[in-house]
Amino acid sequence: MRSPKLAALELKRFGRGKLPRAALVALLLLPLLYGALYLWSFWDPYGKLDRIPVALVNDDKGATVSGKKIAAGDEITGKLHDSDVFEWHEVSADEARRGVEDGAYYLSLSMPSDFSERIASSSGDVPETSALQVRTNDANNYIVGQISKTVFSEVRTAASKNASRSFLDRIFISFSDIHDATQTAAKGADDIKGGIGKAKKGSGDLKSGLGKAKDGSKSLADGLQNAKKGSGDLAAGLKRLNKGSGDLRTGSQQVADGTQKLADTVNGIAGTVRPYLKDNGKTIGDTAKLVADSTRIVRENLGTLVKTAPVLAEGSREAADELHTVYQARCVDQPLPDPACPQLKKADKAAADTALISADVNNLVKNQRGDLTQLDKDLAQLQTKARELSVRAPHLDEDLSSAVSKVNALNTGANKVARGAAKLDTGLTDAKTGAVNLDRGIGRLNNGAADLDGGVGRLKNGAGELNGGLIKLVDGSGELATGLHKGVTKIPDYDKNDRDQRTEVMADPVQLASQSMHKAPNYGTGFAPYFIPLSLWVGAMVGYMLIQPLNRRALSAGASAWRIAVAGWLPVAAIGVLQVGILMSVLHWSLGLKMEHAAGTIGFLALVTGCFAAIVQWLNARFGAAGRILVLAVLMLQLTSAGGTYPVQTSPGFFNAIHPFLPMTYVVEGLRRLITGGGLEPVWTGSLVLLAFTAGALALTAVSARRKQVWTLDRLHPELSL
Repeated sequence: MRSPKLAALELKRFGRGKLPRAALVALLLLPLLYGALYLWSFWDPYGKLDRIPVALVNDDKGATVSGKKIAAGDEITGKLHDSDVFEWHEVSADEARRGVEDGAYYLSLSMPSDFSERIASSSGDVPETSALQVRTNDANNYIVGQISKTVFSEVRTAASKNASRSFLDRIFISFSDIHDATQTAAKGADDIKGGIGKAKKGSGDLKSGLGKAKDGSKSLADGLQNAKKGSGDLAAGLKRLNKGSGDLRTGSQQVADGTQKLADTVNGIAGTVRPYLKDNGKTIGDTAKLVADSTRIVRENLGTLVKTAPVLAEGSREAADELHTVYQARCVDQPLPDPACPQLKKADKAAADTALISADVNNLVKNQRGDLTQLDKDLAQLQTKARELSVRAPHLDEDLSSAVSKVNALNTGANKVARGAAKLDTGLTDAKTGAVNLDRGIGRLNNGAADLDGGVGRLKNGAGELNGGLIKLVDGSGELATGLHKGVTKIPDYDKNDRDQRTEVMADPVQLASQSMHKAPNYGTGFAPYFIPLSLWVGAMVGYMLIQPLNRRALSAGASAWRIAVAGWLPVAAIGVLQVGILMSVLHWSLGLKMEHAAGTIGFLALVTGCFAAIVQWLNARFGAAGRILVLAVLMLQLTSAGGTYPVQTSPGFFNAIHPFLPMTYVVEGLRRLITGGGLEPVWTGSLVLLAFTAGALALTAVSARRKQVWTLDRLHPELSL
């Protein structure tokens, strides 16, 4: 009998009752428990994260920077509520801690009270880091804690990016401020250069003017020297006049006193004077002669005063005018005042005061010219009368009547002379004081003029040095202006759009350009290549629990070993193909599994289930009841070394060593390409490997079938039976 007929006979056994039929149905649906049902349970867990309760603590008090309110905690809270990540519950810090501890919340995210303040500090003078505080409890769920690290890392990155934007925006604004300030400085340097050029020209004029001032100050010193000599002569003359006027005043007063006494006596004793005159004629004559001589001296001094006063007034006036001319030229008419102007001003005032005093003396003499003339006439009359009296004194007793009248006239004239002499003496005293002050002032002016001459000389030298320095300063200011203009072109000036663009780039300069070439749409699709072969292996394992790996009738009939092996393999392989159809239909139509190569996937899985059936058949045929345990052991080895979850390189060395020698390794790699896309080289390689495993397992099963055709004591009484 051929192998297909033997396989059909084996399957007919399941149609002889309800229980075998139910067992066959269960066998067909068994891969759904490991494939569809298991994948369904975590088909898209990341899409359901919004069902996970998580505590959110927002203690942030906000901050104010440059007048702008910042509330980073509220901003992050709003974005978290808008996201599809976790079911957020805003609670207090104590509630969050208790909730994570007792399992009410899987984890908590806290923002401290100074969260915004620390973020804002990145744009200030003392930047500080801020921290999002996460509390997890692996006793609640370890995977949630791992997921939270990725989620909160993205939250932290976003917050850091916002803080960096604020800091970098201030930097770019500072660049613009520096650009504007440098541009202003460059313009100012141009203005300075022009101003220094004008100053250089002015320094040349100053140097020329100081040269003229030097000549003028020399002339001033010479003029003041002459004025000093003239003022000395004036003071000496006025001193002599003052002495003479003092003598005149004293003498005239004495004469007045004497004539008064004489008049009083003459008038008092006129009746009895004749004897007296007769007895004292000589004495009276001597007294009259003395009066005549004194009057002559006064008249001579009075003439000297009249002649000298105009000369002195004219000399002091000329000296004052010359000094004023110098002062006017050096201190008023010049654009740059002479440094010696304060001394010149004092000298000019002192000379003017002296000239005024001299003029007053001259005016006194001039204005009193009538009085002086009258005084001179009176003195002349007094002198004449005194001489006549001295001549007539011996005959007074004879001329008593005439003498009495003449004595009275003499007394009147003497009093007038005394009063005039007093006025003259007072005026000359004031003139003397003024002349002394004039002499002292001109002396000080003379010293000041010498100092002025030396100072102007030093100023002239300094002006030369200033002119040379200004030349260097013009060159330096030109270089400064040129450098600032060049610097302006090198300093960036960003407007708001530029700042926003550059701040965005520098705040997040390195972005992850994530591009999945063949992206799995969800978690279940990514793990389908791992759980589908698992379910098919289990299906083959359970299949050989219900179906004999070697047909006993064929063994008893002495059929060919190959025929026996194929006959035992075909039923489970056929059931496996049906399992593939049912499993993939449920995965595609119920769970939404999308396959890049659907037909290729089905064909590849048909090859897979045939390979698994051959391997499980051999293990059961060769080792009997122990083979079932070996089937589980091989399954565990394949699951741990196939790299279906984590890359096999992350596993211990043992699993890396057995990884290339187990069929599920190639099944997982092939299914990944068939479902999610990509190159099909692993599919072709896997197909060859699976064919090799299938052929090898069938050959080994045939060997086992040949051995099973010989009955032994162990077969009649096996040590282990399952």
